[in-house]
Amino acid sequence: MERFITVLRGQGYKITPQRRAVIGALQECGKFATAQQVLEHVKISFPDMSLDTVYRNLSLLVELGLVHEIHMRGRDGNVFEIVTSDHHHHLVCLGCGKAECLDFCPIHIEDVVKAEENGFKVTSHALEFYGYCRECRTAS
Repeated sequence: MERFITVLRGQGYKITPQRRAVIGALQECGKFATAQQVLEHVKISFPDMSLDTVYRNLSLLVELGLVHEIHMRGRDGNVFEIVTSDHHHHLVCLGCGKAECLDFCPIHIEDVVKAEENGFKVTSHALEFYGYCRECRTAS
């Protein structure tokens, strides 16, 4: 929680009780929480909080680099996870929606250098691989 508060304050954002509740819910939900799951946790303390408020706070946390948003193609919504390392990438199953973290980066520095040849400065990147997990492939 303290890392979130430090970054938010450093960027000039207020630490509201609702924002604390969203951060706490993310911590309780663990990896790959949906906005709806975060809302369900938050509603215990803030029964009037809306899904829009949860999304606004999640978007801010993503923008500040505190949370990863993983795009779930073909699903009702994306999932979110607290950033715990510099960066990492994901495998996303199109069948069951399960997501897994890759423990390596498939992007090489040569790729970044090539992308920057025309004056573009790369500051970060995100990569998701979509396919089918072992369980979904054997079930069909």
